[in-house]
Amino acid sequence: MKKIVLFLLMSLSILCADEEPSAKVVYDLTTKDLASFERKILKAVVVNKAHYEASLKELDVTVVIHGGAYRFFTINPKKSIFKEDKALIANYKTLAKRIKSMVDNYDVEFLMCGAGMSKKQLEAKDIYRFVKIIPNSNIGLIDRQNEGYAYIPVGD
Repeated sequence: MKKIVLFLLMSLSILCADEEPSAKVVYDLTTKDLASFERKILKAVVVNKAHYEASLKELDVTVVIHGGAYRFFTINPKKSIFKEDKALIANYKTLAKRIKSMVDNYDVEFLMCGAGMSKKQLEAKDIYRFVKIIPNSNIGLIDRQNEGYAYIPVGD
């Protein structure tokens, strides 16, 4: 019995040693273009997650929001400085569901630059609750890259 337990423990340790660490990516999201946001974040994250899952790996995703990208995370853009963005106004309710799905189904973490919020006339109450407000975008990017995240810019 002891030999069987020892064999199982050794086998388990070998399996754990062969396991590769999860992949990690931080997206530096500054685009104000809805089509670019949909293609490079909403669709790309799903495809990338599926790729890693097919290899029995995980993909840890963080999105740092600043620049023109604030608009996608406002609860009601009709009552914001983004009210003239016709594509956003036409799609913001569906977009909200898709973004929330990224959190619920794909474990995506969204971090928003707090320093730029006042320039966009935004307060915490104007932003989706699942978005974490951080002091500034540089801190989020520095922290994630120091944790080994690959850096991908998504700008205009």
